[in-house]
Amino acid sequence: MFYREAGQFKTTYQADQAIFPLRQDRIGIAVIALAAFVVVPVLATDFFLTSVMTPFLIFALAAIGLNVLTGYAGQLSLGTGAFMGVGAYAAYKITSIFPEANIIVVILASGIFSASIGVVFGLPSLRIKGLYLAVTTLAAQFFLEWCFIRIPWLYNYNASGAIEVQQREMAGLIVTGPAAAPLTQYFIVLCVTVGLTWFVSNLIRGRIGRQWMMIRDMDIAAELIGVRPLTAKLSAFAVSSYLCGVAGAMMVFFWLGAAEPSAFAISLSFQVLFMTILGGLGSLIGSYMGAAFIWVLPVALRMILPSVGFDVAAETVEHLTFMIVGALIIFFLITEPHGLARLWQLAKEKLRYWPFPYG
Repeated sequence: MFYREAGQFKTTYQADQAIFPLRQDRIGIAVIALAAFVVVPVLATDFFLTSVMTPFLIFALAAIGLNVLTGYAGQLSLGTGAFMGVGAYAAYKITSIFPEANIIVVILASGIFSASIGVVFGLPSLRIKGLYLAVTTLAAQFFLEWCFIRIPWLYNYNASGAIEVQQREMAGLIVTGPAAAPLTQYFIVLCVTVGLTWFVSNLIRGRIGRQWMMIRDMDIAAELIGVRPLTAKLSAFAVSSYLCGVAGAMMVFFWLGAAEPSAFAISLSFQVLFMTILGGLGSLIGSYMGAAFIWVLPVALRMILPSVGFDVAAETVEHLTFMIVGALIIFFLITEPHGLARLWQLAKEKLRYWPFPYG
């Protein structure tokens, strides 16, 4: 009874096709937006913003990028970390060449370079699929990581081999560098992530998104009814790589401040993949859930375990995180392949009839 659409009539096609057609969904999104834009900035400390909220939003955007490719288009990828690295290094080079450029424009433009690289490595998807495609994207991961190490031009011949973000200002505020306020960086990351999420949600509901899902479900049948596999698959690689590139650029410029090639190693690709699997393939809200769960889990363990009398070291918390995440991945793959998003959907369906469920 708390989640019923009875009485909510749609009188136009636009209302029926709205992203949030139910009043309860609109209220829920408004509450989440209020919490993100008002409550968190007012109550959160700089440590909480830097250690939890900003990286959570960055990884959520990266998980959405992988979900576009794997969840909606059905193309398995293990090169997410490398594509994030392309965006980070591209943003670094753009700021070096155009030091007066607007940093948000630089971040968004860096995704274009990542999308171009993603299209190149997505070409094999026209001939191979499944495990073979995963191996191809894994080769992209190793090749691009090698480029980050062996091409000094990418990191401006820095003796340390790392990319270091210089101080940049926008509208009188310091937005990058050690002097930047965590709240300013959080707002920028939040606005970029929300804006790109809105863009992807509309893209998925349109013609391009339907082509991705048709290719995912049965590519031969999709081709027979007029869908071009070349356009559908490469557009999925382009959009996915673009989102991952923007996430990688924000990771360096608004969170880490500096990064070495090891920051974009294959472990990062698997971390984003685990977020996508736990959150739910083919679900935008699942990407947020998976990113929140995996990123907040070690922080929660460090807070909860000492409070109940278990004084554990940091490496023990890391091992516990791996064990819990691994067990949950096996559990979800066996019992609920659509992850946390499906559990949330089932909960909403239960609320439609509570307290009078069908017997």
